[in-house]
Amino acid sequence: MGTSGSVGIKKASILKRSTIAILSVFFVEACLGLIVESLAILSDSLHALFDVVSSLLLFISVRVSLKPPDENHMYGHEKFEPVGGLIGGFTLLVLAVFIAVESILKLLGGQTYINLDYSFAGFVALGYTFSIDLVRMFIFRSALKDESPTVKVGFYHALSDLSSTLIALLGFWLATYGISYGDSVASLLLSSLLIFLSVRFVWSNIMELSDMAPKETVRKVEKEILKVGEGALNYENLKVRRAGEKFYIRATLRVPDYMSLEEAHDLSARIEANILKSLGNADISFHIEPAKVTGVRTREFIERLASGVEGVKGVHNVEAVYYGGKIYVTLHVQVDPSASLSEAHKAAERIERIIAKNVDNVGNVLVHIEPSNIESKRGHVSDEEINNIVRLAAEKHGDELKVKRVTTYTSNGKRYVGIECVFEKDMPVVKAHKVASEIEAFIKEKISETVVTVHMETENSVALN
Repeated sequence: MGTSGSVGIKKASILKRSTIAILSVFFVEACLGLIVESLAILSDSLHALFDVVSSLLLFISVRVSLKPPDENHMYGHEKFEPVGGLIGGFTLLVLAVFIAVESILKLLGGQTYINLDYSFAGFVALGYTFSIDLVRMFIFRSALKDESPTVKVGFYHALSDLSSTLIALLGFWLATYGISYGDSVASLLLSSLLIFLSVRFVWSNIMELSDMAPKETVRKVEKEILKVGEGALNYENLKVRRAGEKFYIRATLRVPDYMSLEEAHDLSARIEANILKSLGNADISFHIEPAKVTGVRTREFIERLASGVEGVKGVHNVEAVYYGGKIYVTLHVQVDPSASLSEAHKAAERIERIIAKNVDNVGNVLVHIEPSNIESKRGHVSDEEINNIVRLAAEKHGDELKVKRVTTYTSNGKRYVGIECVFEKDMPVVKAHKVASEIEAFIKEKISETVVTVHMETENSVALN
């Protein structure tokens, strides 16, 4: 069993013990409260019953989260929790209103007494409750280091119970010392608190069943996306819903088109890890799409920016690379051959400034300047033109080699050229490599945005299948 499964079993065990403990409190306080006729103790028993329902639902939620989705419940079984919470919340609300009305009637009618003959039983009930509250706080406190939202909720419930027990104890103690309305006032305070908690509990379950997006969770998700993205990505169609203790998160991440698939996946994985650390149990799915600048690819946009600069005759070999949250740009720019180097450099500086101004997260821009009279064709030239250029490159080396086959294709705006060459079998490998490199350089000089690979073989080479 994985780590997440063992952690889930541990949380379920903690919640189970807490539920049994607070259930015993309800029975002790309800029985002894009826004997001593103390509304304060009865109100506190209802508050304990509220926590029984809450703890039971938390326990069920954790147990259900360990059960994988099936063909009938592809999103899991977490929706059963808010249905039970809705029913339990309404029941507790009715009981709390009933106790509050009884407290008011006793205060108005002057019937504020308790049965002093059994006052000792009241102190036993409240003492037992106080002890159980302390034990539950200790149990949850020891597990808080796991940073589980479920465990945190259980700890705060135990702390709330401790506070309500102290209020009940104060009211009951005042009643035993002649301040007869103390018990009813304490009961009214506790029942009012229980009404408030029950209404909020019912409302939260209604909102969960209606798939209302939890605002705090949405803000956390947005924060993690923007923090990890470092301004390099944006998001849209963010959808968050909650089912029990599990969150379902969906969004489209728009990453720059110059970012590789591996880099985009790494960003997405880091965002998911941070969200899981912040929220705990979550099902996260991100759809990654390339983001363009004003409707065109980033490289094309940069080329347009550079082409519009005064003194620029042509732009090619534009490259944009993502590294460390920044974009690094290199490009070749053609200028008038008669221009001075100073004039050409000023044009390059203008290009660098306009790119930095119009493209986000630019780390650096490098401009290669060259005269416009250098003949250079773009990578989208025809296959026939490529074959002619390869033939010219081979003719420069006479009878030292023969071109066996030329393979060419385009991908991501680049032309890939593969050349299979047959060399003399006794030619030294150093010389053959030099010839192959010269052929590659010649073709790259003639056709920009091209990747050239020369394969070397001899006439008596045997192809391996």
